[in-house]
Amino acid sequence: MPYHALRSFVMSSAECRRSVRTVASICSAHFHSWPSPSNPSPLLRPTNRLGSLATWERATPRRSFHSSPPTRHNEVKRPEPGSGITVHFKDAKGTLLKTVEANEGDSILDIAHEYDIDLEGACEGSVACSTCHVILPPEYYDLLPEPEDDENDMLDMAFGLTDTSRLGCQVKLTKDLDGITATLPSATRNMFVDGTKPTKH
Repeated sequence: MPYHALRSFVMSSAECRRSVRTVASICSAHFHSWPSPSNPSPLLRPTNRLGSLATWERATPRRSFHSSPPTRHNEVKRPEPGSGITVHFKDAKGTLLKTVEANEGDSILDIAHEYDIDLEGACEGSVACSTCHVILPPEYYDLLPEPEDDENDMLDMAFGLTDTSRLGCQVKLTKDLDGITATLPSATRNMFVDGTKPTKH
């Protein structure tokens, strides 16, 4: 390398170092917590050293994580045989699908899922669909509290709506409902997935 080129390179390197020192001094004047190798902040630590310059990162305490087994929402605990509330499930033709027992407070939807009854419940009981629509006998329907507005809104979209239709997620068992029959409609309509097209069971 020619002498004049080498001299120019050395001068450029020196000017670069001076610029770095100038920037560092300005920052030090404005930020009292600016760390230096001789007096680092307790929250900062060097991670890489290049010549007399160092880069710093914030030292955060390491966090430990633990895992726990997943739990099911609205989990149904099956009662001892003969000690629970009896529920009958029928299809749209009136054919008995299954007779099961459940506990007071369990919903028709959760009971159906526990015993593998084909009652969808696409919104998982959040009253945002009508896929857990069931038809109840009038004598049992009259024992239930009046449906809330949000349930009525979803029932308006249900396929095969009747005067005794309810959403299974909103029917909570009581001792007075012992022997109730929940009839599944011939199809369900999920407005979020199917639009206006009914899905057959």
